[in-house]
Parts: sequence; structure tokens; C-alpha cells
Amino acid sequence: MISTSLWATDPYPKNDAIDVRHYHFLLELNDTTNVIYGEALVSIFFKKSTSTFSLDLSSKDSKGRGMETLEVTLNGAKVNYTHANGKIKIALTAPARANETLVFKIIYRGEPGDGLVIGKNKFGDRGFFGDNWPDRGHQWLPVVDHPSDKASVDFSIIAPMHYSVVASGIKVEESYISEKRKLTRYHEEAPIPVKVMVVGIARFAMEVSGRVDGIPVESWVYPQNKAEGFYDYAVSSKVLDYFHTHIGPYSYAKLANVQSKTSYGGLENAGTIFYFENSVTGKGNVEGLIAHETAHQWFGDSASEKDWYHVWLSEGFATYFANLYLEHVYGHDRIVKEQKTDREQVVKYFAKNPNPVLDTTITDLMKLLTTNSYQKGGWVLHMLRHEMGDQNFWKGIRNYYATYRNGNALTSDLQRKMEEASGKDLAGFFKQWIYKGGHPKIGGTWQWDEASKNLSIQVTQDQTGDLFRFPLEIALGEDVKTVIIDKKNQGFSFSLASKPAQIVLDPGTWLLFEGGIAEK
Repeated sequence: MISTSLWATDPYPKNDAIDVRHYHFLLELNDTTNVIYGEALVSIFFKKSTSTFSLDLSSKDSKGRGMETLEVTLNGAKVNYTHANGKIKIALTAPARANETLVFKIIYRGEPGDGLVIGKNKFGDRGFFGDNWPDRGHQWLPVVDHPSDKASVDFSIIAPMHYSVVASGIKVEESYISEKRKLTRYHEEAPIPVKVMVVGIARFAMEVSGRVDGIPVESWVYPQNKAEGFYDYAVSSKVLDYFHTHIGPYSYAKLANVQSKTSYGGLENAGTIFYFENSVTGKGNVEGLIAHETAHQWFGDSASEKDWYHVWLSEGFATYFANLYLEHVYGHDRIVKEQKTDREQVVKYFAKNPNPVLDTTITDLMKLLTTNSYQKGGWVLHMLRHEMGDQNFWKGIRNYYATYRNGNALTSDLQRKMEEASGKDLAGFFKQWIYKGGHPKIGGTWQWDEASKNLSIQVTQDQTGDLFRFPLEIALGEDVKTVIIDKKNQGFSFSLASKPAQIVLDPGTWLLFEGGIAEK
């Protein structure tokens, strides 16, 4: 039987007729009100002929927050539209032709209720910070707010002179409009999902802390904690170099690390990562967080999940690849420590939520941020590495990234690439670890017979529900044996020279399980 989750898709109403290729957002901001004025040029490629389509843009709520569309035009001519329930529905007088590209101009204004954080930072300075993940970009931008539709983007920001601007891409223009206002424009050529398009407008201190293969690594922090911020974020160059070397080419023109008002600990905006305000301490204790968000530049930003239900391809990857970075820097004992901690979290979470990693019951996208998506997803990759061996694992990862760089993938795409790299059928592996919930609960006993010098081991799978099939390593003192567990109850016998000092299940920390073994 094949799980229905193999073909289930998230509830976003996709339009297969359109593909947004580029956005250019012109935004005017000020210090007297939280209302923004926007002009968006949206370049749409029509895959099919159609006369109607929709873009996502928040409507005004009962408190007056939200966006009001003032005008939609095509080549200077007004276009019929309605704007309600978070959708701009556009009706063309003549259908767009298949394979035609049209550029629509949308003029709008309003006070964002979400998605753009406006307010004072911890030092009392006003700022504006994009916070789009998962689908909050449409709270202030007219977009297709789904990771499957990726586009290049320009941000042109008109703001008071005292603000610095950082955004997706590279700065291509800074013009002074008057004594009090300036325009700053950034351009990102690589196609990225709306969830990781971003702009930050605030009082910043900026430093180029290094370069990796010509890519500038920047730190943008509040001037009041400049020294601490530059110190904390400086490790980013080392992190970028590891992933760039081990996975494949970095996709963006820069890597900026930004102290911000994001509602998350870190938000992996493409090329412009936002970190929470108190990430800056001067103690250099954010290396793991920086590794996690930087790993997202490859997995989630460049190779993006095609469907929200497959978000583990983003979060599970970032979790595990941060651990791989820590292993690279601090040795294998460090990843063992991290995996043990993550395993404890997975076991505790399962007791409250037995759903699978690929959970098609979720309707609130914020509830995608679970231990299943992060720690269990990371554990799946850890076990896959052990199943395939390091050489084939990295071969598969590099091929997966090379194939889906600047594109989209599903779990089945990852499975196929790992099967190609290893020559193994991994259908059973993905079925039990991704498409089904749970993990093995192992009960083990052992008994030593001195007369025959024989060690007997009994292993049971005590979890409710389906049985798992997995290799189990058992340390018999200094010797390690591997057995295949695929039944409810199994027995194994080993002839040894002497009674082992101890018996340990999974001594190398390669299996996601709970339980243990005791002498009978």
C-alpha cells in the first residue's frame, strides 16, 4: 500500500496558468505613520491562455489595517480587478496567450497588519523589517505567496535619509531625492520564493567581514552594539565556506547577516539572513544558529520545497547540515552530542503528536514548525547517511542540489537522487521514516552462558502500530555487531571468548529509537 501523502498537496489554490518571473517593488516609507505606499511591477509568464488570474494581497481588516489596491494597469491601460478576501482578482478584456509574458503594475497603500514589522528596536530606534515566512509576504506585497512560484526581485525603497537599507540581492542604486529622502534599490537575479524575499530599513552599522570565492559576507547590526555584533557574526565566512565547498555553488550575490526585529530566532531570507535582536551578545555563541540559517541558503531558498507539506526538505536539512558543520569544526563527538539531544526531542514530541514528518493534516502553516520538520527530519538524513555511506550520501546531496538549485523539489525527488547515488532501493526507508509516524521502541535482554561461552540477545519492537525494518548496531564490549531488525521478536546468538563488560544498543548513535537492553 502506498500512502496518500505521496500525492497530497497543500491547500493553497495554485493557478497552473501563470508563473511570476520577476517582481519590482517600489515602496515609500515615512516616520509619521505606518502606512506604506507601493507600486509593484509583476512580470507574469502565461503557461496557458487565460483571461483571469489572482495575486495575493491582504485586504483591509476591521481595524483598518491591510492593503487597498488603487489601480492595476497593463501597458498604461487600466485593467479590471476586484480586491477582497486577500486576493486581487484580475480580469483581462482579451485572454493572455500561452507563452506570453505581460507586466502588470499594481498601485496600492495601507498599514501592514503583519509581514512587515514596523516599530522601535530594543534601543528605541524605529525600523522596518520584512518577516514573510511562511506566507505573510502578501500582507504587504502583491505576490503569488507560495514557494512553488519563484521569481527574481528588485526592491526600490524611498525612505528618510537617516535610514540604511539592506535587501535581497546587491545594491545597484542609491539616489538622493531631496534633503530628507533617498531611494535605495537592490536587485536579486536568482529566482527565490516570496517567503525569503526581504528588506530591512533601520539605523545600521555595516561591515564586510570577509569574502568566500568572491562572495561578500556582511554584518548589519544596530550601531549601539556594533562591536559585539561584528564579533558574533564574523564566523559566517567560515560557515559559508564549508557549505559552498561541500554542497555546491552558493546561489546569491552576497551573504548579509542582519540584526533585526524578526519574530523568529533566525529567518533564512535569501542572501540576507535576519536574526533576532538578542542574537548579538558579544559572546560568539550563535555559531549553530548561523550554520542553520546559512544551510537554508542551499535547502529551502535555492532548492525549495514545491509544496508546504514537504517543508522538512528545508527545516530538516538546515537542522542536520548545521550539525554536519559542527562535526566538521569540532569533531565527530560533537555531532553525536547534537543527535542525541535531537533524538530526545523527537521521542518527547511523538508522545504528544504521533503524526508523520510529511503531515497532510496541517492547515495552519505556522504549525509546520514542529520537531518532526526539524529534528526528526534531520535524524532521517543522519540515518540515510549511515544507510548509504558518507561517499554516496554526499554524492546524492550534491546531485540533488545541482538538479534543483533555483528550483523546487518534493520528497520523491530527493529519494530518487539518493537511490541513484547509492544504487539502493530506498522506498521502504522513506515510507517508514517520512510518510509514516513514529519510531522503533526497542526492548532488549541478554543472557550469558559461561559453559558454552555463548551470548543470547532478544530484541522486541514494543511500539504500537507498524513494525520498522532497520539495521541495529550492538556493542558487545569492544566488538560491534550489526543485525537487521524487522520482526516483533528476534533472537541472536554470539560465541565470544568471555562475557562482555557491557552490552550497548546503537553505540554509534545512528538510529532514531527509544528503549534499551538489560541483562536477563
